Amino acid sequence: MATRAPFSGLTDIVRGDGELARRVALAREDRADEEHGKPRFYRMWAELDILAEPARRMVRRLDIPRSENPKTVLVLPGFAAHPRKLRYLAQQIERAGHDTKRWGQGRNWGPTPERIAQLEERLLEVHERAEEPVVLLGWSLGGIYARELASRHPDAVSKVITMGSPFSGSPRANNVWRAYQFITGHQVDCPPIETDVSAKPPVETVALWSPNDGMIAPRCAAGLPGERDRAVAMRCTHVGFTYAPEVIHAVLAELERA
Repeated sequence: MATRAPFSGLTDIVRGDGELARRVALAREDRADEEHGKPRFYRMWAELDILAEPARRMVRRLDIPRSENPKTVLVLPGFAAHPRKLRYLAQQIERAGHDTKRWGQGRNWGPTPERIAQLEERLLEVHERAEEPVVLLGWSLGGIYARELASRHPDAVSKVITMGSPFSGSPRANNVWRAYQFITGHQVDCPPIETDVSAKPPVETVALWSPNDGMIAPRCAAGLPGERDRAVAMRCTHVGFTYAPEVIHAVLAELERA
């Protein structure tokens, strides 16, 4: 399958050569038989919980214990998300004494060979500066990147923590694969890079997942034995992985164990 450039604005789609029609066809594929286990659509409404989050932060105070084992953490955003989306989570990690690093690529419009190569360079740069293996913390698609980076450079990574990342089962067992295909221009199970997303990286790999996830099938984010070392259940929404107190404390606990 030909490699296409990632979404870079409306001009990339509406450019008069059938690109828009091609992407619409990708979004309308009849593959419902591969969606088994995806969250019921009504669960998507629960993702609107994020609208109340700014008010909660005004009155909420998290008790963040100081780390006895400070780590360098490279944070990877989810699909279509900007690193700012994970800033609150990163701030709480920093309060514990860890050093967080952005991925350095702006909004995440999906995998390309160029993006993965740039991420490899970023990981090796952070690793060299930290003078020790770093922790990769990835939300959703960012967790898929984290697993791939750790597989390619295990000496540079001490641990992988995924949050709601669909690394197991059908890549269409979710409520966002049609939007993903429209935006990226490739089938969700045929990315423009060679990878096996379910293969466990040769470093400790922990999957945070939630039965309340409104976007990703819980089983796909929890994985099977052999695809990760441990799976830890949360009770948040998919977007809630970026701000829920239980997730913050779970991430901090995993960093202490790194």
